[in-house]
Parts: sequence; C-alpha cells; structure tokens
Amino acid sequence: MKRVAWIETLIVTTFLAACNANSHVTTEETSDQSLPVTELILKDTTLHHEYVTDIQAVQNVEIRARVPGFLEDIYVDEGQQVKKGQPLFRINAEEYKAQEAKANANLESAIAEAKATELEVDRVRILVDKDIISQSELEVAKAKNQAARARIEEARSAASNAAIRLSYTYIRAPFDGLIDRIPLKVGSLIEEGTLLTTVSDISSIYAYFNVSEREYLEYTKSRLEDRVNSSNVVNLVLADGTRYPYEGKVETMEGEFEASTGSIAFRAHFPNPEQMLKHGATGKVRLTNKIKDALIVPQKAVFEIQDKNYVFVVDSTNTVRMQSFSPASRFSYFYIVNSGLKPGDRVVYEGVQSIRDGAVIKPEFVVMDSLLASAPRTAF
Repeated sequence: MKRVAWIETLIVTTFLAACNANSHVTTEETSDQSLPVTELILKDTTLHHEYVTDIQAVQNVEIRARVPGFLEDIYVDEGQQVKKGQPLFRINAEEYKAQEAKANANLESAIAEAKATELEVDRVRILVDKDIISQSELEVAKAKNQAARARIEEARSAASNAAIRLSYTYIRAPFDGLIDRIPLKVGSLIEEGTLLTTVSDISSIYAYFNVSEREYLEYTKSRLEDRVNSSNVVNLVLADGTRYPYEGKVETMEGEFEASTGSIAFRAHFPNPEQMLKHGATGKVRLTNKIKDALIVPQKAVFEIQDKNYVFVVDSTNTVRMQSFSPASRFSYFYIVNSGLKPGDRVVYEGVQSIRDGAVIKPEFVVMDSLLASAPRTAF
C-alpha cells in the first residue's frame, strides 16, 4: 500500500510540474515582443551600378610592313614613348633605290622621246606648208607626239610609285604614342603586311561597358527628369579594387541593343595624364543615377519565401501582417520599392525571424533618416 501511495504522489507531482511548464511557455509565447519598427518614406536617392569594362586607347594602330625585305634597323624599344613622325624601323632599301633609279631613267627617256617627236611635228608642218608632203604626214607626226607624251605620264607614274615604295622602307610613328611589343629582330626577312609593332595613344582612354535595357531606361529617364543637374560623370574601379583618381564622362552609346544579351554598349572617356591605364586593361565603371521620391525599405526588414520578397507590416493595433512587394532596385542596405508598399507603412525593421504572421508586438520606432545616415558608405 505504501508503495502504491508513493507512486500516485510521484505521478501527481510530475503532472503539476508539466502544467506549470506549459503555462510558462504559453505565457512567453503570448507576451508582446518589443521590436524596432520604421515608417516608409519617399526619399531622393542616388543609385550606383557597376559594370565590367573594356579599356581601350583612343588610338591603337598596328604597324605593318608595306614592302617585303630584310629588317635592317630598329630605332625604338618596347614600351618607349614616341612622337609623330619619329623613325621606328628601316627595311633594306637597295632594291627599291634601284627601282626608283630605273623609273627615273625611263621618265627621262620618255621626255626626250617626246621632245624629238615635237621637233618632227614642226619639221613636217613646214614641209606641208610648202606642199612638199601631204597633210596626212603631219597627222601621223602629231599622233606619234601624243603617244610620246602619254609615255611620259606612264613613266612619271612609275617613278612616283617607285619613290613611294622606297619611302615605305623607312617606317615612322603615325602619332604620339607608346610602342608595344616588337616581335622581330634586326635581320629578319619580312613580307608585305608583317606586323612590326603596335603604337597606342593612351593620353586618354575609352571605357566600353554593357548596360541592360532596364538600367538604360533608368539612366535615360533620370537625365530627362533632371536636365539641369543631370551629369554623365562616371568613376572607374581598377582591377586591384582601388578607385581611379580621375572622373570620366559618358560620351556616347550604340544605336541598338544586342539581341543575344538584351544590353547596349556605352562608351566613357577618361583622361590618363600619368598613363596609368593601358590598352586592353580591365576594371569596373560605376554609373550613377538619381531617382526622385523613391520609396525605401531596409534590407533587414525583408525576407524571402519562394523567390518573393516580404516584410511584416504593423497595423494600428500593433499586429504584424506579411506583405509581399516588388523591388525596383537595390542600393547599399536598402531596396527601392516598385509596388506592394506605400509611404507611411510601418514595417518591422529587425527580428523578423522571431515573429509570425498575426503576432502582436510592442513597436520601438526608428526614424528612417537615421537608418540612412548610419548605413555604411561605399568606397567612393
């Protein structure tokens, strides 16, 4: 009997303890949580988009041989700065000098022949005037003179061509620039069209980057809406993550979108006084768009369910309700709302993981401007 009584006492004690524990849990679950809440406002906002860019010199020209021959002299070195007209290479010119001399000799011969036919015309004309020979003889003499004059022009053209080919053996810089790699050495046998080097003008550079159609429209509209303060200024992030010290400007864009990617190419122009940037370098262009009266929601307030974005909206009774919304863009630690929310909506700023739809909370209001002011700044 004592054993049975002891077991009954143990069961009752265990039941009461369980009830007390359940009562404690229920009390914790039903008690109001204190959570930070912020009110959505409209704010003029600056968006920054970064794009991988292809950096190119304003001029980048391949220097190729225009006549075949042996490379006799190289006057410059790789990486050297050159001026327009400065000698770069010389191809052996003996063959072309001989061709020029022969062409000049043929020209002199043609001139002498033409002179002789002119004298013949004058002689025949005198005889025709004296009725010694017929008029047809004069016409023949004139035809010979015209043929001789035509040979002069032909010989002059050949001499000019020979002089030009001779000039091609002496290769000069087409503009101020920087010499690239020189693949050949003195004594190399080269053919017409052989690549000798490349000259790049990098006093300033072009940065090409592709922009999606949506971001292109965003960029264009922001400038149409604010013609006075709109700017085409862009910044450049170098491959090591540092900011290029000079600002550039968007100069132009292509006339059509690329069908395969749905993007359009922009071209920005950057000064390059220290020649830090080289042709073919890479980096990222940062494009800035200004948006007026953007509805902003903090990233911490947003959670995703099946690829949809949600926030907890707090009503007048401090009850939270899940609300989906569509973001237009994202910047720093905030979203710009496209649809689904409106100015004045109160949303839970932090702690969205600890509450569920329909819960009642104790809001602790946080001003949106203070959140914007305390948000981490970007590198530039």
